[in-house]
Amino acid sequence: MKEKLGFIGLGNMGLPMSINLLKANYQVYGFDTNAKAMEQFRAAGGIGVETAKEVAQQCDVVMTSLPTPQVVEMVYQSEQGIIHHAKKGCLLIDFSTVNPELNDSLYKEAKALGLRYLGAPVSGGVIGAVNATLTIMVGGDKEDYESAAKIFGIVGKNSYHLGISSSVGTRIKLLNNLMIGFYTEAVAETIVLGEKMGIHADVLYEVLSNSYGQSRIYERNYVEYMKNDNYEPGFSTNLLLKDLKLAKEMADEAGVSLRIGEKLVDLYSEIAQQGYGENDMSAAYLSLKETAKIEQF
Repeated sequence: MKEKLGFIGLGNMGLPMSINLLKANYQVYGFDTNAKAMEQFRAAGGIGVETAKEVAQQCDVVMTSLPTPQVVEMVYQSEQGIIHHAKKGCLLIDFSTVNPELNDSLYKEAKALGLRYLGAPVSGGVIGAVNATLTIMVGGDKEDYESAAKIFGIVGKNSYHLGISSSVGTRIKLLNNLMIGFYTEAVAETIVLGEKMGIHADVLYEVLSNSYGQSRIYERNYVEYMKNDNYEPGFSTNLLLKDLKLAKEMADEAGVSLRIGEKLVDLYSEIAQQGYGENDMSAAYLSLKETAKIEQF
């Protein structure tokens, strides 16, 4: 008999991930505070319950995909949280991007209560969640990783066991998102400057895609979003900003001064304040275009 799975956080990432598990014929219990997300989850065959506590009580594996460290902390560690109500031996998998110290404290607390915990942040955005092509960066005990390998293979394409530290995956994810912050602004500046000089963005993309200026973020931001004038969030400016702040905290703790990275926090804060916080991060282009006063291509 297959394990009962639980999924808490049925947002842009969690809902498609849970649906892929349902398609693989798992019984999945789900919870989200958003009623519409719960409707969609039930319509896909999921068992919707009223609280995170109920998910924890019912399931052998409990997964979370939540927006901020504060929400993760509450869902796991509050009186009604997962850690205090999960069954002995339950495997907890957090796909959220949090501060590394939170991964470590959740691991320690889970272990003390006879539970298992993996910090498993993902990369690949909403499209990766829908198409099950996510990269999953896992920290925690090897045997726990191995017992979750089938689940990782259903929700993602590449999963890595990076070490027994529960926070090692998060550290690598934050480094990944630090680079995403660089690239996203680089794409915005390159295209705006090119357009200001009369070079069409399509021409620029065609040439640079076959040059060293090529990057996956250039392809993603331009082809999927900017070219279609679509800024519905696959990964919002606010979420990128959250991760850049976490990366800066990590750098501060390591005693490394990030010459550009530190400026990125201020930059994306300004972009969010301009009104692009809930838009996809590729809206950095719109933000700069406003300043440069050029017509959209």
